[in-house]
Amino acid sequence: MRNGPFEIERRYLIRRPDELWLDGAAERSEIVQTYLTGDDGATERVRMRRNGESTAYTHTIKHRVNDLRSVEIETEIEADEYAELLKRADPRRAAICKTRYCLPYCGQTFEIDLYPFWKDQALMEIELTDEGQAVSLPPGIELLREVSGDRRYSNASLARELAKRSQGPLIGKEE
Repeated sequence: MRNGPFEIERRYLIRRPDELWLDGAAERSEIVQTYLTGDDGATERVRMRRNGESTAYTHTIKHRVNDLRSVEIETEIEADEYAELLKRADPRRAAICKTRYCLPYCGQTFEIDLYPFWKDQALMEIELTDEGQAVSLPPGIELLREVSGDRRYSNASLARELAKRSQGPLIGKEE
C-alpha cells in the first residue's frame, strides 16, 4: 500500500501471540535483515526472505521524514547482488533474524515480527495510505503500546543493540 516512494506505517509493541494461532491465521516467512554501511542520512539494508520454497532478496534505502513517514526505495535483487552487498555489512549492527506473519484484518494487512531474543513480546506494524488513517487492531492481539515514534524499536536500533550484547561479555575482559 504505497503512495509513491513514501512509506507510512504505525508500529506497535504487542504481547507475543501464540504461534500456532498465527500459523492458522497468517502467512509466515523467515527474514534475515542486514544493515549496510553508507550514507549517514539514510538507513540502507538488504533482506533475504524465505516463504516456503521461495526466496526473495531486496535492497532498501530509507530516509526518515517524521515518526510515521519515510521515503523508501526498495529494489528486488538477485542472490549474487545480495551476496555482494553483504560485503558492506555494518559491523556495528548484528543481522536481524525474525519470523514475520502477514495477518489480514478488515481490508488491511498487519505484519507481526517475532524475534528469537524476545520471549514475551513482538512488534506489529501496518502500512497506511495517509498519516491520519484509522487503524482497527485485530482481535487476539494484546497491545502493550504504540511505538511508532520510538526509535528504540526500529529494526536498525535492535540490530545495534544486538551487536552490543554480543560484545558485552568481552568488554573489560583482559586478553
